[in-house]
Amino acid sequence: MGPRGSALICGYTNYHRQLESSLADLKKKEDCLLCPTGFAANMALMTAIGSIGSLLAGNNIPSDDEKIAIFSDALNHASIIDGIRLAERQKGVKVYIYRHCDMSHLNTLLSHCSMKRKIVVTDSLFSMDGDFAPMVELAELRKKHGFLLVIDDAHGTFVCGKNGGGVAEEFNCEKDVDICIGTLSKAVGCHGGFIACSKRWKLLIQSRGRSFIFSTATPVPVAAAAHAAVRVAVHETWRRKAVWDRVKDFHLLTGIPVTSPIISLIVGSEDKALQASRHLLQAGFHVTAIRPPTVPPNSCRLRVALSAVHTREDLENLAAALSHCINFQDTRIYGSNGYARL
Repeated sequence: MGPRGSALICGYTNYHRQLESSLADLKKKEDCLLCPTGFAANMALMTAIGSIGSLLAGNNIPSDDEKIAIFSDALNHASIIDGIRLAERQKGVKVYIYRHCDMSHLNTLLSHCSMKRKIVVTDSLFSMDGDFAPMVELAELRKKHGFLLVIDDAHGTFVCGKNGGGVAEEFNCEKDVDICIGTLSKAVGCHGGFIACSKRWKLLIQSRGRSFIFSTATPVPVAAAAHAAVRVAVHETWRRKAVWDRVKDFHLLTGIPVTSPIISLIVGSEDKALQASRHLLQAGFHVTAIRPPTVPPNSCRLRVALSAVHTREDLENLAAALSHCINFQDTRIYGSNGYARL
């Protein structure tokens, strides 16, 4: 499995460097930092951000001028939320939560914030609702307010964009994204996470991101496999087309206006979700019932994830099985705009 130590001790090899370079090229960023998981990547970035205010203040409690204002979408992934929690404990940040994908609310919060250093962080494609962040509007707000834009592109990488560059490429705003978090466990089909960023940000995270510093590096065979997967994903464009063909098929077969390969069918109670999931499993489909605390009470859902290996026939059979346990006309695909609890 190769050297078994942290990346800063002995765990970093040419295989890791090749993978980082390929991911930096994919995301059109200056550099990239591999992390043990996508969760660890978000934790490392947020704790590094939290350290900046503390570094500026020295031994003193940071003033508002020295703190960083973090604006986070209400439905961001748990790894972002937990990373922000750790950053808050360093006393170097002040956190604002804006309503899910509500750019008017975000603009209001930004306009009333007098702090000089501002960061907006959001999932690009939300894992439990399957909706996209309003990337174009975020890019416009970035120009207006001058904040650093961070996106977690776990579900968009290799699935969205002509070259598989992700949601930012899909919406033609790659230059407006300052830092891009990603995972190697979704479309790449391997294991690990990464942060695509500038060289200066990479140096900061390497020295302050504890979940990176004190974790064992990605095993060499995994890094090599992920690098090969990156090449496959970039060049075999039929895979992306197949995924989006299945999205279209699902819409045509059910009438549900889905917008991504993550299809979140909200059914309400836990009992309904579990019963529907069991029915689908008996029909040959592994569709997990998502329940609290992952989602709010009474918004339990069936989460369908489409892939390039699914066929039109698969979708036809899935639609038939679903029709026995949910009413397509009454099914919601997006949850509430409630606040995440930090």
